Amino acid sequence: MASPLDSSSHGPCHGHSTAAADYFLTRRQFLQRTGLGLGGIALAGLLDPRDLVGATAASSSAPGPLAPHPSHFPGKARAVIHIFAQGAPSQVDTWDPKPELKRLDGKTIGGDGVAMGSPFTFARHGRSGLEVSSLFSQTAAHADDLAVVRSMWTDIPAHEAATVFMNTGSLRIAKPSLGSWLVYGLGTENQNLPGFIALRGGRLPPGGAANYQAAFLPGVFQGTSINTLAPSVPQMIQNIRNSSVGPKEQRRQLDFIHQLNELHAQNLQRDAALETRLQSYEIAFRMQAEAMDAFDVNRETAETRAAYGNTEQGRQLLIARRLVERGVRVVQVWHDGWDHHQQLEQRITQKAGEIDQPLAALITDLKQRGLLDSTIVIWGGEFGRKPTRDRNGGDDPGRDHNAKAFCAVLTGGGIKGGTVHGATDEFGAAAVKDKVHVHDLHATILHCLGLDHTKLTYRFNGRDFRLTDVAGNVVKPILA
Repeated sequence: MASPLDSSSHGPCHGHSTAAADYFLTRRQFLQRTGLGLGGIALAGLLDPRDLVGATAASSSAPGPLAPHPSHFPGKARAVIHIFAQGAPSQVDTWDPKPELKRLDGKTIGGDGVAMGSPFTFARHGRSGLEVSSLFSQTAAHADDLAVVRSMWTDIPAHEAATVFMNTGSLRIAKPSLGSWLVYGLGTENQNLPGFIALRGGRLPPGGAANYQAAFLPGVFQGTSINTLAPSVPQMIQNIRNSSVGPKEQRRQLDFIHQLNELHAQNLQRDAALETRLQSYEIAFRMQAEAMDAFDVNRETAETRAAYGNTEQGRQLLIARRLVERGVRVVQVWHDGWDHHQQLEQRITQKAGEIDQPLAALITDLKQRGLLDSTIVIWGGEFGRKPTRDRNGGDDPGRDHNAKAFCAVLTGGGIKGGTVHGATDEFGAAAVKDKVHVHDLHATILHCLGLDHTKLTYRFNGRDFRLTDVAGNVVKPILA
């Protein structure tokens, strides 16, 4: 008598033709099907790989999770460049002039300490008369394109917590970053590059990868971290090229892996870690087509490179422009070193000098290419500084942490240029007028890209989550 798994028992006369799913069983299914006899040992002899690889997997042609999605309403921006001045820049030395603080320099104010007037001058620029510190003399040429929010505040003045909070809107549990939410909500326009890329200068920022994580969102939406200090593009994006296997064979292998995963998912719940790994393989494969070109600033003209400056920050912002030009949804540029408890004048002059020329060049470049109207550019840190001298600063002091007041500067798609929103008290110690919380800033950024922050949700552990939690209001006065 023939075994139930004998090849002679499979065929048209029995009304069953061999399918790929017949070859992949869970351990439980295998025991169920073979528990009445030992004939299941013959299964290995029936497996024919041609049934599995004869056709291209649907996953290679069907729209993937990064495909562009419609927004809730027409947004004026399609991309974001977020320049994170990590370390907390002093607002009263950059974008929030306080003449009264300078007048009282060296005197005790409000019982909070000794006033420390800014050593920098502020001047009005453009038709709007926007006041800008001498630290940003080149960016000041774009005063009529800038919106300065002077009334930012956050929940805690501790670097790691506040940095992650600025990116994720959460202090307590791991939540997706702003960039991950944007790619989840909108997808990305270039399927050959990640939708969210974080450019960092070597070391990880405080809080590490939590700043660009996807958390409970599918892993495909997490940020791709790139070390821009690497001396060459191949070192910047390691292992992007396969010298042993050609693109056609790689595509065939990926399609086969996707098929196996689909067969696995038909019988068991989808494994989030497995799905993320497969999507990472897919993105890495597709990056071979464009990544080497996109990150190679040497393909720009000498004039363009000179405009940005041959510096780390200059190269970062030039790469950022090249990425959004190619359809990347979110680019975050990390510029650390703004924690100035000592030697304020010397150290903040250095840090502002590193970003002033590249930022001015970026705005000019985006304008000339017709990209500024569709790209929102943001500059700012995780909190601000106190208007008094840091008691631990010695003879050449700086400023201590301050969660009650700091500035954010925005320009580009959907932003009304030449605008100042909100105000701090006479010393710049706390926001007192039209206060803007981190949740409000996030809501405004989402709005510029056509997303309603109250509707962009993801269900996890039995409840709906959103970037702005249960708070957040769009800052309408800075919208064009």
